[in-house]
Amino acid sequence: MQTKTLLIIDDDKELTTLLCEYLTPQGYEIDLAHDGEEGLNKATSHNHYDLILLDVMLPKLDGFEVLKRLRQSHLTPVLMLTAKGDDFDKVFGLELGADDYLPKPFNHRELSARIKAIVRRMDYLPASSSQQQIQIDDLTITPSTQSVSCSNINIEMTATEFLILHLLMINSGHIVSKQDISEKVMGRKLMAFDRSIDMHLSNIRRKLAEHSTLEKIKTVRGTGYLFVAHT
Repeated sequence: MQTKTLLIIDDDKELTTLLCEYLTPQGYEIDLAHDGEEGLNKATSHNHYDLILLDVMLPKLDGFEVLKRLRQSHLTPVLMLTAKGDDFDKVFGLELGADDYLPKPFNHRELSARIKAIVRRMDYLPASSSQQQIQIDDLTITPSTQSVSCSNINIEMTATEFLILHLLMINSGHIVSKQDISEKVMGRKLMAFDRSIDMHLSNIRRKLAEHSTLEKIKTVRGTGYLFVAHT
């Protein structure tokens, strides 16, 4: 596996030291930042990071503000580290464009699994370049460039949002279950009370609704989601 570079933004120096010791032997190159300003500067510099681990509680700039500013210019995948049981942190982070979240304190194996799932997600995108452009009504997605356009206007989406939309569009007219989305996109089994897929779908709908009046994604209660073609 090609070496992946991770940026960990967390003010707990003891934890970041342990994470470096745990993740480096797995083939990751680790960069650290211990406050929000330093983290944002590194995340938006010329350094290329495959993934950012971002704590919510940070000095100078909190994790939400870091993510908000980051998403103005960068689509780097972000794994939020949230307070255990704090649903607000989880939902708000996903609304701002986080790709996934993990409550603290976490099991190191679970962290490693989440990182690998996101990295695989990113690696899938170049591999999908041979797939043809998909156009349904006024919406077009191009796997080779991970681009989305609606009514001929380009829409920026995170890798997670793009892959969910791609999965729904290639199954247009058929219900895609949350379990399928979780396994095929998130890289894990669907967990009880996991709001991540709902929030990603909410972000996708919001972005599409800014440029189209057509309802594209329907929720089939208790079953999953359906992409609707109007022509």
